[in-house]
Order: sequence, then C-alpha cells, then structure tokens
Amino acid sequence: RLSPRSGGADELALEQALSALSAPGRAAFALCGPERLTEADALRVLAAAGVADTREALAEAARVATPAGSRDRSPVESAEFDPCALQARPTDLIRRRQHVRAVLAGGAAVLVCGGLLGLPGGGWGPAGADGPGGAAAPPYARNAAAQAALDPAKVTAAAATAWRSAARQDFAAWPARGDRVRDRELLRRALAVWARPGSGVRVAATPGTAAGPAAGPPQLLFAGVVEHAVVVLFHDGLRVVRYAEAADGADGSGTTLDFARTDGAAGTSADAVVAGRTHGNVRYLTAPWVTSAQLVDLLKPDAAGRVVHRDANGLTGPVPTSAPGATCTAWPALRTGGELLTDLAEPVPARLTYGAPREPGAVSGARARTVWARTACQLAALRGQGVSAVNSWEFARQPLPGGAGSATWVCTRAETWRGAGSLTFAQIQTPAAGGRSGAAPGAAVARADGGTACGPRAPRVLAGVLWKATGGQPGGHPDGRWWLLAAGSEQVTSITATGGVRGQTAGRFLAVPAKAGDRAELTARLADGERLTTLR
Repeated sequence: RLSPRSGGADELALEQALSALSAPGRAAFALCGPERLTEADALRVLAAAGVADTREALAEAARVATPAGSRDRSPVESAEFDPCALQARPTDLIRRRQHVRAVLAGGAAVLVCGGLLGLPGGGWGPAGADGPGGAAAPPYARNAAAQAALDPAKVTAAAATAWRSAARQDFAAWPARGDRVRDRELLRRALAVWARPGSGVRVAATPGTAAGPAAGPPQLLFAGVVEHAVVVLFHDGLRVVRYAEAADGADGSGTTLDFARTDGAAGTSADAVVAGRTHGNVRYLTAPWVTSAQLVDLLKPDAAGRVVHRDANGLTGPVPTSAPGATCTAWPALRTGGELLTDLAEPVPARLTYGAPREPGAVSGARARTVWARTACQLAALRGQGVSAVNSWEFARQPLPGGAGSATWVCTRAETWRGAGSLTFAQIQTPAAGGRSGAAPGAAVARADGGTACGPRAPRVLAGVLWKATGGQPGGHPDGRWWLLAAGSEQVTSITATGGVRGQTAGRFLAVPAKAGDRAELTARLADGERLTTLR
C-alpha cells in the first residue's frame, strides 16, 4: 500500500491553503516555489500548459500565506509535498481492492515527478545552487529589485579603463576580471546563495556588516578559479561579498559566503581584496591601478621585499599570512607601491600607516619601519574586528634614568569600517637588552576600546609604566631599581602622579623612583589648561 508521508501542523496548514486555490494557482505556486522559476519563466510555462489567465494564477499563488516551517527549510520542501516520497505498507485481505488504487496513485506520482524533472531550470536536480539539492534556500521575495538582484544578466561591470578617468579610485572603478565572468550559471548560483544561503552554507561577516541580500543588481569584480575553489567577488556599494564553491562541488558542498563592509573605501583602502585563503596563505586580487606588489616581513625592517607574482587579472600568487595562536616570529605584509597592507583574517586587508593622527603617512622611512617592527605582533588582537586602517604614532621619546638610553612611546590606533569599535593601545619601546639592535616587541602599557584618543579628533595621549633598570642595559642600574615613567604628547605641559607613587614635573616627561607593585594615578595639564588622564 502506497501513501504520501504525513507532516505536521505547518504542512497541514499549507495543504489547506493550497486546496483553496484553482488548478492554475496551484501550478503557479509549484513553479515559483519548489521549482524556483522566475516570474517570467513561470508565465511562459503556464501559457504553454494552456492557462488562460497566467497573471491571475501568479497573483493567486502569491496570496498564499506559507507557514514559517523549520529554521532551515519551508514546509513545501517537506516529504509530505514530495510526489516522489511515498510510504509502502503491507495490506490485508479486506483491503485487497485498494491495491489497484495504490498502483494507480504510484503511477501518477511517477508521472508527476518525471514532469517536474523535465521542466526548465533543472527541475529538482542537484546541479544548481538554487535547486533543492543545492546551496540556496527557498525563495520568498517577489520584490522587483530583489528579483533583479538574482538575474546574472543584470549584474553590472565597470569598463576595463574606467579607473583611469573615475572621480575617485574605489571598488566601483574595478573592472570585472577572471576567466568565468561570462559564466551565467556560476553567477546565477552565486546570486541565489547570496540572497538565500541554505543551512549548509558557511556565512561569515565582519562586525557591523549586514549579511542580507543585495538591494539591486551588484557589481561584478571577479569570477574565476582560485586554488581549488571557484570564487566570485561582488561589490554592492557598501560591501565586498565573496562567494566560493568547491571546483567540483556542484551539489553545493563546501560553499562559503563572506561579507566585508567597505563603504568609504577609496585609493589605497581599495588596493586589494582577499580572493582565496588556504594552508596559511592568501591570494590577493589587486586593484587595476596597482603597478607592483612586494612581500615584506614587518619584523625585519631592514630586509628587502620579495616581488610577488601577479597574473593578467591582478591575482597574486600565494602570500603567507600570520597564523592565529602561533608564536610571533614573522608578520607578512603586502607592499603595493608605497602602501602597506596586512591580512587580519577578513576579506579586505587593513592598511598600515605611520605618523601624527591628523596626517598619517606611508610606512616608508627607516624610523617608521623600526616602530612598526616592534608593534606588528600587537596586530594579532585585531583579527576579525572589521579593521580598515591601523596607524602607529611615535608621540614621545624619553631619556631613561641613569643614562640607560631612551625609550620610544608609541600610540597605535585601529579604525574600523563601521566607525565605532576602534581600539587604541599605548606601548613603550625600550632599548634592547645588552645594547643589541634587535627589534624586540614593545610593551603595551594601556588599552582603550572606542573613544577618540590618538585619533584625528583628539591627537593627544598620556601613558605611564613601572620600569625596572637592569645592568644589561647601557648605563643601567645593576641593583634593578624601579621607576615610574610617564610621557605625554606635545600638548602636555605638566604631569602629576598620585597614589602609591607621588611626583610632579613641568613638561611632558616624568621619572619618579618607585617599588615593584606600586600603583599610581597620572594626570596631565595641556597648554590650554585642559586636564588629561591616561589612556584607558
């Protein structure tokens, strides 16, 4: 005995709603729902089937209130509505007459299933990302703009030379590159998954980045094979979206979708995006205006960079990246012309700069490279935070007590694409032990989440630390004497220490004898009389 599978309350409610439709209305519902045809394709199929008023059939189907179903699929995808999913049960002698009916029902089900498989768009086969076996979830939107965002024929692309005459060089000026830019089926899958990622799709978004569908047809930046994945890069004016599927994963397995906010990106902020990431390496897609690319190690400020090969599409070869949790023995960065970019585990690399907050510049001079060599390991705390740029500012250089050389005070501020969520930390970089010239990491002494310190709105800072003089330093105290050191930016005119250590100085440097474990509160006065506290 064959019978359809039974469902739950949602399936029963949907069955009752469908029973109120006319036959053309139910057909339209099936075409636009399980079959995932566009409105135009559904109209053509209905007309070919002899439906007199195809528009009314679509309108009737659109009025159906579909129950929510489970969190990952619609009730219409359940086994109860699958004409190929029937239950077989043994019959008894009393119901032997029902065998004939069961055979007829099974035959009708086979005919209906065969008809569905023969419809345009691949039917229910697993070949397409927007089929039931693919990576996209069922469609619900009938909005014209949302429908246009699903049409690969409406994807926009900038001209190959548009960037040369564009008012500003940003992602909107990037041409479409890659050997798959004309692959309509690939673009259709990518757009469908972007609009409706299924439960098997790994979706990642940087903080503050919306992971929803495009408001209209997006711009195509790249489509091609990167390592062992097929990658499509889109830009919708606010976000860079990276779709990737396994090169042999036509069933939707291994599909990923990454979102990164990029509003306001221009010039060097739009120099590159991450096209692929595998085995501790990344491959960048560089902007059309980038003429050269070099791999540098931030921890080796005096070492020459290594030329990174790029193909005709601007895609680099594998570039090593710092591994999370690993010992900081190297920090790779990509130099594009005079600018420096580093991967922070996001689709868009962060730009590194050096200098005063209101006029940060490229990390080009020897002093800038040295400061960044002792700061780079601090970047590990910024992974996955949606960081757009990181600036290091050497705000003071303080002579150390006892002729132990001088310490460099650095304030490093990370800005995010979303504006909020910035991170600032101050550090002291003291001479290497024994007078060695090695670029040992600086010691972070304060940190602030958010706020305006060390940024263009408030280019000032005060920081302090307990420092122990050692005999291994030039002129250091062999008895290991402790000091409270403090320094402020140029606007500071005096510094006062209270609490466990007391002291005051005119100017922007303070050095007061202290004991291990002492705690002190530091305040400073600015030239305009305003009070300044330490970074926190």
